Amino acid sequence: MQATLDEIAKWIAGTVQGDGSRIVVGARALAHAGPNEISFLENAKNLKSVEGTGAGAIIIPIGLEIGLGNANLSSISVVDPLRAFIEVVRKLRGLETVRVPGISEQASVHPTAKLGADCTIHPFAVIGANVVVGERTTVHPHAVIGAGCHIGDDVLIHPGAVLYPGVKVGNRVVLHAHAVIGADGFGYRLEKGEHKKVDQLGVVVLEDDVDIGACTTIDRATFEETRVGRGTKIDNLVQIGHNCILGQHNMIVSQAGIAGSTTTGQYVVIAGQAGLADHLKIGDRVVIGARSGVMRDVPEGDKILGAPARPEQEFKRMLVYMERLPDLIRQVKKLTQKIGIVEE
Repeated sequence: MQATLDEIAKWIAGTVQGDGSRIVVGARALAHAGPNEISFLENAKNLKSVEGTGAGAIIIPIGLEIGLGNANLSSISVVDPLRAFIEVVRKLRGLETVRVPGISEQASVHPTAKLGADCTIHPFAVIGANVVVGERTTVHPHAVIGAGCHIGDDVLIHPGAVLYPGVKVGNRVVLHAHAVIGADGFGYRLEKGEHKKVDQLGVVVLEDDVDIGACTTIDRATFEETRVGRGTKIDNLVQIGHNCILGQHNMIVSQAGIAGSTTTGQYVVIAGQAGLADHLKIGDRVVIGARSGVMRDVPEGDKILGAPARPEQEFKRMLVYMERLPDLIRQVKKLTQKIGIVEE
């Protein structure tokens, strides 16, 4: 697809500076865009990157001046350049998705399930007994929704995702491919020399606007609930143990693992491959660095790194000292030789 800058400006409620009749055939990042393509600049911090771009037009924030002395460069001013650019990319690349509500004849929907208006149930999806699905929800092929699940409005469930019985999902939740919600928590106890399973009889609750990445697993609680707070975003390949209560607007990055009964506050960030022990309390706005091993509670607002995790500045000092260790060892050897100490 192609469009003029004037047409693009209407898509994104922007104002054109330069040649509004210029034809745009594509949208790419600044480093890759050509003269017939449009790019974007999110803020003034990256203003220097405009100098080397081959783009014919740039979407910029309102109030930002980029020096349009170059007649070959035009711009569109908008409130949010990133969101505007995403919209342009979708339109120019033909990525606009059109939902076609309906239930495929090849889907398996239990007679007792209740589906809201304008749902889209694709072939080979499975919806169990007494499931309630809200309006405008989409269930892709091979997704499985177990008996008694309750799914909200505008939910998107991608192929192969599995919701075990009794899972509760809020509105506007996204479950990516092969996410598993509500599998048994890892609960065993030693009886007469054998590990005996402790039945996991609770549920998982995903609040509104939660995103769950591909192949992420969230275990059901032993008796009550494992809960993910509103607006929390969880990356691919994350493990959340049973009885965990995650606060609102957390960001949990790929391959992180949280052991059972740990709670987090609001706006917590857990970076990739971090591991949290069980029964911990993580305060609001805590930042846990990549590959950290967290063994103790973390107070509100702390930033921690390392395994075992320590306050960020302390850990960074330790890294500096570790880099200096070879020189220090050489110095100690020289000093011991001078004073006549012989190493054993």
